[in-house]
Amino acid sequence: MAKIKVTQVKSSIKRMQSQKRTLEALGLRGIGKEVTHEATPNIIGMIDKVKHLVKTTEI
Repeated sequence: MAKIKVTQVKSSIKRMQSQKRTLEALGLRGIGKEVTHEATPNIIGMIDKVKHLVKTTEI
């Protein structure tokens, strides 16, 4: 499996509750925070839901 590095680049303030929970589930707790995940379909779907708030790069 490929690895994906996810970085939060925008704030979750004034976002829908589902988007805030998705960011928390990804492990992102603030702007500039980075996490690494396996590129599973579940993670890809979560990233797609908040793609306007995060930046992704393949490792």
